[in-house]
Amino acid sequence: MTQATLDIANRLDRLPWSRWHWRVVLALGVAWVLDGLEVTLVGSVGAALERPDTLGLTGVQVGWAGSLYLAGAIVGALAFGRMTDRLGRKKLFMVTLAVYALATFATAFATDFSFFALCRFVTGIGIGGEYAAINSAIDELVPARVRGRVNLAINGSFWLGAALGAGSSLILLHPDVLGPVTGWRVGFGMGAVLAVAMVLVRRQVPESPRWLLLHGRHEEAERILQAIEADVAAQHGSLPPMPAGRKEHARMSMPSLKEVMHVLLKRYRTRSGVALALMLAQAFFYNAIFFTYALVLTRFYGVQDTRVALYIFPFALGNVLGPLLLGPLFDRVGRRRMIALTYGLAGVGLAATGVAFVAGMLDAFSQALCWSAVFFFASAAASSAYLTVSEVFPLEMRAMVIALFYAVGTGAGGFAAPLLFGWLVDSGSREAVAGGYALGAVLVIAAGLLALRFGVDAEGRSLEEIAPSSPASA
Repeated sequence: MTQATLDIANRLDRLPWSRWHWRVVLALGVAWVLDGLEVTLVGSVGAALERPDTLGLTGVQVGWAGSLYLAGAIVGALAFGRMTDRLGRKKLFMVTLAVYALATFATAFATDFSFFALCRFVTGIGIGGEYAAINSAIDELVPARVRGRVNLAINGSFWLGAALGAGSSLILLHPDVLGPVTGWRVGFGMGAVLAVAMVLVRRQVPESPRWLLLHGRHEEAERILQAIEADVAAQHGSLPPMPAGRKEHARMSMPSLKEVMHVLLKRYRTRSGVALALMLAQAFFYNAIFFTYALVLTRFYGVQDTRVALYIFPFALGNVLGPLLLGPLFDRVGRRRMIALTYGLAGVGLAATGVAFVAGMLDAFSQALCWSAVFFFASAAASSAYLTVSEVFPLEMRAMVIALFYAVGTGAGGFAAPLLFGWLVDSGSREAVAGGYALGAVLVIAAGLLALRFGVDAEGRSLEEIAPSSPASA
């Protein structure tokens, strides 16, 4: 076992917010935008893909393509999460973005269901890997005092991608622009172009000094940290004085899966329970509404298929504004209180919307506005679940833990909720659909109360203080 006194955490946490931080956030945060773009684009062009002059898919095949994308995301998160802890944040966030770019570009040239489905699966692998690599890197590079708001804003950017996907599909599929035969291909190519641009930007993002120190690469960590400090000082002048230093450990071996499970199930058993409850509740809540959004509008309100994308915009607006406006409160008021508040208000809002839905008090537009208001809080709540997972476990296994919880949340919420709500909508009963909303409301309220009682006060604290690393023998 070796020790170092570089005091990486304090040196990074004391830095004022700068252009360098903005570059990191923009370069890495695009992962969520790309995911939102992919999910919404496929939903928006689904009808076009069923045409005989495109791919001639059936409704079942369109559904399978969505499921395979989620399955790929789970596989990618687990596989790349482990490699991110072993090989470093930078190597993997470059590789995962390249996988995404190549796969979504190949999708634009699909000629049948098999090739299209394979491309969607591989695209999901790239996106799933992005989550593990990106969330761990961002948390390790931004100052502790703003980690909450930055994390929430980045996670909420999924809905910028969703709005981009909805808007681009309306334009590209319009007969006076490209039309359905060519427009859907250009849509997927657009995602690849955005990814390639981000590859060039990400080359300037350094490896995490925290990860380097943990793996005994002291000189490289010091060199990168000095370059970051010089960049920030060039903008702000003299940097704030250093807080009292402390020794930090370097771990010369990767934790085994057995060690990871020991940390999750024994050392931090309560944290794991809270994180699992938050992830499962938000995944069920989100996927239940989002994946049946179009069905509710078309079946109960008579909205035309071609106009469904228009109703995505107010929904996306609420989802983007929630993390942006509420995010600073997670650093000021505190994690536990704000998690409980956002989860609770989201649950109460959805339950109230369900009552109004059954009573016939809403039309398509007011229904969309109600969902927008509900997800103003739900988006911040869901983002806080990812924040919780990424900051309350030790650095040496952070990416793997993010991957595990993401896989469980996506696997359970991504499959169970759409299937259940699809069946409820097919029943044609407003009462049945509202019952599903009530179930989602109960789950998120219960998860918020668990966080209030057993959550971690992580605001303003360094990652090393929240969850110290366990030194291992070299």
